[in-house]
Amino acid sequence: MIVGGEKAPGSSVMDQVGDNIIHHVSNSDIHHPIVHLPHLFGIDMSVTKHVLMLWIVAVLVSAAVIIPIRKYLSRGNSAPSGIANAIEAVVKFIRDSIVAPNVGPKWVHTWTPLILTFFFFILFANAIGMVPIFDVLGLFNRFVMGVPASDSHNFINGMLHGGVTATGNFNVTAALATITFFSIIVAGTKAHGFLQHIKNLVPHGLAWPIYIILIPIELMGLIVKPFALTMRLAANMTGGHIALLALLSLMAIFAEMFHSAVAGIGVAFVSVPMAAAISGLEVIVVMVQAYVFTLLTAVFVGMSINVHH
Repeated sequence: MIVGGEKAPGSSVMDQVGDNIIHHVSNSDIHHPIVHLPHLFGIDMSVTKHVLMLWIVAVLVSAAVIIPIRKYLSRGNSAPSGIANAIEAVVKFIRDSIVAPNVGPKWVHTWTPLILTFFFFILFANAIGMVPIFDVLGLFNRFVMGVPASDSHNFINGMLHGGVTATGNFNVTAALATITFFSIIVAGTKAHGFLQHIKNLVPHGLAWPIYIILIPIELMGLIVKPFALTMRLAANMTGGHIALLALLSLMAIFAEMFHSAVAGIGVAFVSVPMAAAISGLEVIVVMVQAYVFTLLTAVFVGMSINVHH
């Protein structure tokens, strides 16, 4: 739009790119929840996209893990096959390579279920964020059903606000890290008793003035552990999507800069292959971040059980 011979604010591609990228990676805001629900104790209980994705992930994990294992157990002592065989390989790897070396043989069966739950849940949440479910729904709604994008009352249009990667939401990763935080305390308490666990936070036998500095540092370190888990997972899952969208946005930016669609098409020969390469890297990040979160959780829990100073 031209106002007084100048472009109106926000009308150029450059002005819109940042908002579009944030729109595609953030959670749907309070103005665009998928399902409106009343407030409870002052908290808006409406279902946003990331809440919906958490439900979908829970259903997928249950279907992909619980059902095959139940079928395997119902067959008796026969060897696992198919999905159950793959799940057994993952379970043995997590138990023998991650949990057991960190928590020790006495506590391995106590903490393996939690670590496995973390791994499968984060893996599925990361992976489903790579699938353009709502983008396909939006295209179907726009070009097949003929619903304009401006129709805010359309249900599918209401689902298009925000991203699909629930683990890119700091609230989600903070909740997971909070479970880790309390697991650390519970593990130390079960192994040594609560008071002894608190004492184990600092080395023994040092001169008392050192504890004036050391105790606050160790207490801060106890808080930093879940904070690091929160930031690492969410930042990695969000950063890849931002880089991907930024590369694809170059086509529109260059087309506007040179006032030519040819310029945008020319940039596409560079930006699209780079975006494809980042997508391939994202597939690796999906697995690595699930592994890293579970590994660090096992390490932190193991540190509270096996105290070495």
